[in-house]
Amino acid sequence: MITKTYDVRTHGCQMNVHDSERLAGLLETAGYVDLTSLPAGDRPEVADVVVFNTCAVRENAANKLYGNLGQLRPAKLANPDLQIAVGGCLAQKDRSTIVERAPWVDVVFGTHNVGSLPALLDRARHNKRAEVEILEALETFPSTLPTRRDSAYSGWVSISVGCNNTCTFCIVPALRGKEKDRRPGEILAEIEALVAQGVVEITLLGQNVNTYGVEFGDRLAFGKLLRACGEVEGLERVRFTSPHPAAFTDDVITAMAETHNVMPSLHMPLQSGSDRILKSMRRSYRSEKFLGILDRVREQIPDAAITTDIIVGFPGETEEDFQGTLDVVRASRFSSAFTFQYSIRPGTPAAEMDGQVPKEVVQDRFDRLIEVQEEVSWAGNRELEGREVEVLVAPGEGRKDAETERLSGRARDNRLVHFAVPEGADRPRPGDAVTVEVTYGAPHHLIADSGVQGGAYAVRRTRGGDAWAALQEGATPGATKKPAVSLGIPTIGAPPQRESTAPPCAVLD
Repeated sequence: MITKTYDVRTHGCQMNVHDSERLAGLLETAGYVDLTSLPAGDRPEVADVVVFNTCAVRENAANKLYGNLGQLRPAKLANPDLQIAVGGCLAQKDRSTIVERAPWVDVVFGTHNVGSLPALLDRARHNKRAEVEILEALETFPSTLPTRRDSAYSGWVSISVGCNNTCTFCIVPALRGKEKDRRPGEILAEIEALVAQGVVEITLLGQNVNTYGVEFGDRLAFGKLLRACGEVEGLERVRFTSPHPAAFTDDVITAMAETHNVMPSLHMPLQSGSDRILKSMRRSYRSEKFLGILDRVREQIPDAAITTDIIVGFPGETEEDFQGTLDVVRASRFSSAFTFQYSIRPGTPAAEMDGQVPKEVVQDRFDRLIEVQEEVSWAGNRELEGREVEVLVAPGEGRKDAETERLSGRARDNRLVHFAVPEGADRPRPGDAVTVEVTYGAPHHLIADSGVQGGAYAVRRTRGGDAWAALQEGATPGATKKPAVSLGIPTIGAPPQRESTAPPCAVLD
């Protein structure tokens, strides 16, 4: 039997990463095989189906897509049976323009019809023409779809899709639609199913997680969901992304502090430290409120590591506005920041604003912001020297692990930790937990060589490590082994008036 292969290439946010897991699940159930699951020597140069799951947030997203499509054109000419599909936010935005610019593309699908991919591929193959299908609204929640997870011990769980905010720089609401919430019982059932498969860490996903419950009128729903996660036996770590400062309430802080498996890490997007720019961005909070939230978080969770997003060079930003951002960055003591140079996104209000900042000014401010944030990050990491941390071991987190002879993973506060394994000591597996002492705090990570210096080093075997090890049994060298495809849990809408005791969903062997 001829093996048909697929290759899903992901750009963008965690929502896209999780959507790509669903695309992989759909293709697996349609009979395709992940290209990376084959031994390196047996892989074709290009898969039979190549899927681009795109992002539209940054200006270079389109250039990156069309550049990648151009690189595939010779392969398409050499093999007309090769199928190329484009999905995600840029597909939702550009639609048939993609086929006009790259006529060798076979399928274009949007953010609302991920589940249509296999049928669209079949239709394009049968009709010998490109198929473009873009729905304007979500019809079926994506979590109903089969999923091929990347990790045996860690998983994404969507609690909502879409966004009701109107930030002037952001095109996501136009492409993802209005917020749609899942039933709490369905979310917990999916979490329980993942834990039954060996998952020890989950991340709750939403464009704005702390407005979860908007559809059924419960403004405290997200805090309740966090507490409910604390009741799931075997679930060790709970994270979430991303909240919005305007809707972040104190009950969520208390739920984080009082729920044992909710991690002391928080991603709180600032975007700008200037109140004038925040107003122009339609970010319905101001710097004082933002800093107040961080103060209340640290009152209840003193060891919380707080990260953020910042945009430099928004239209109309003056040097005074930028200095306001630097002031808030210093006061916030972020452990790290995702910093961006503003880029025009057609279709957003900011694209039409006066006062577009010259590129060279934006670059200068960006460089200065990076310098300040690195100082803040480094100071915070140095304060952790001598402290013991528990690290969830992960493959691929440390790019230099082979040459440094270290392993890597994330501390409870989500800081990246590279640690040494003493000679002859128990060696942890991905998914296991290791307790080590921080010996050096670098600007972007922690070094924990205590084990080879006669200090702390303890390995705790976990069900996550067991799940990872089980995947490796019989694995072909050089091939990537991923968990089996799992089924989703259906429906969206108002929750039933009862506590959830939903059983785990089925797993395909």
